[in-house]
Amino acid sequence: MHKNDFDKNQSSGGPLQGVRVIDLTSVLMGPFASQNLGEMGADVIKIEAPQGDLVRQIGPARHAGMGPVFLNANRGKRSVVLDLKSPDGMDALRKLIADADVLMYNVRPQAMARLGLSYEAVQAINPRIIYAGLFGYGQDGPYAARPAYDDLIQGACALPDLIARASGGIPRYVPNALCDRIVGLTGVGAILASLLARERTGRGDKIDIPMFETMVAFIMGDHMGGLTFEPPLDGGGYARQLSPQRRPYRTKDGHICALVYTDKQWRGFLAEIGRETLMRDDERFASYAQRTVHIDHVYDVLAGIFEERSTDEWMEILERADVPFMPMHSLQSVLQDPHLVATDFFAEVQHPSEGAIKSIRNPVKWKNHPPATPRVAPTLGQHTTEVLRELGYSEAQVQAMVAAAAASAA
Repeated sequence: MHKNDFDKNQSSGGPLQGVRVIDLTSVLMGPFASQNLGEMGADVIKIEAPQGDLVRQIGPARHAGMGPVFLNANRGKRSVVLDLKSPDGMDALRKLIADADVLMYNVRPQAMARLGLSYEAVQAINPRIIYAGLFGYGQDGPYAARPAYDDLIQGACALPDLIARASGGIPRYVPNALCDRIVGLTGVGAILASLLARERTGRGDKIDIPMFETMVAFIMGDHMGGLTFEPPLDGGGYARQLSPQRRPYRTKDGHICALVYTDKQWRGFLAEIGRETLMRDDERFASYAQRTVHIDHVYDVLAGIFEERSTDEWMEILERADVPFMPMHSLQSVLQDPHLVATDFFAEVQHPSEGAIKSIRNPVKWKNHPPATPRVAPTLGQHTTEVLRELGYSEAQVQAMVAAAAASAA
């Protein structure tokens, strides 16, 4: 693993201290994955084209190229701008690869090959490299060369169809880059496993993390249902998740999220509202199995019950009954959630170019290897000069690369 002290003023610490990641990814899936590695202490060097990562332009911003999606997917990284179509820019990248532990990319493998960065070419530079591709489709099927985006993969893994079935409405995408983030986290796990295997065997590896297959497995794990069997026992789908009544409950003055699930929770809940005999009198409520079969009716009855009291009243009742519940937050109210406030989850930090910003803390905590506070997301080319100097470039050589547009620095 990389031993260079990349920042003498701020040691990264963390379980991945000493690991160097060359991050050729852009937009969201790859950057979200590499941010996770950076927040565990890895030295993540984000290679950007001269125009910068496209996601820099998304959302309201104080300064061009520093939008909120970028700020929240690129913490813990150093930004180096190289023109990989220029010989000098590619030469600098090859020097970085020679001393790296991981190379991440999320363009199609065919594009990497055209750049001269196929696995074989990269392995020739560094046989111990973990070469990790996060892209649309497995490379052994007819979709191999297709481009992929979160919306397309949501549709292909049946999410909009499930939403339409559950709501009785039209198919819709989940209002979140769900596939990008799930596949990104899958990539993190695969990279960490490969680093561990390399420590044991001394060999690097080539990893493909395809979006389509990852998300089909993620969704169908819940919804294979009777399609699991040959011949099928039903048309698939998890009835409780697909119930049109599975939604936050309306109360007298708002909504609440509650799940009366086990027999014990049902008995406690019914005792609190004075309907202790319901499980005995109505077989549809008698057991978990019966409630699952009649889930639409069960949820419909609960919906009527919850409308009888205010949200605060229900919170007290559910607490006494030991029934799981949470508030239904908005984007604004979640920032003030008392638990998140107490844990300083949305910490205010000072960004050198953007001033005060809210930064989302990594939710994972380590007892013996806690990472230091991560770097804030970098400005475009903020670390170009710093990293090139680490590679042995003189000041004159750096300036010559900038003048030739092979590199650019903030």
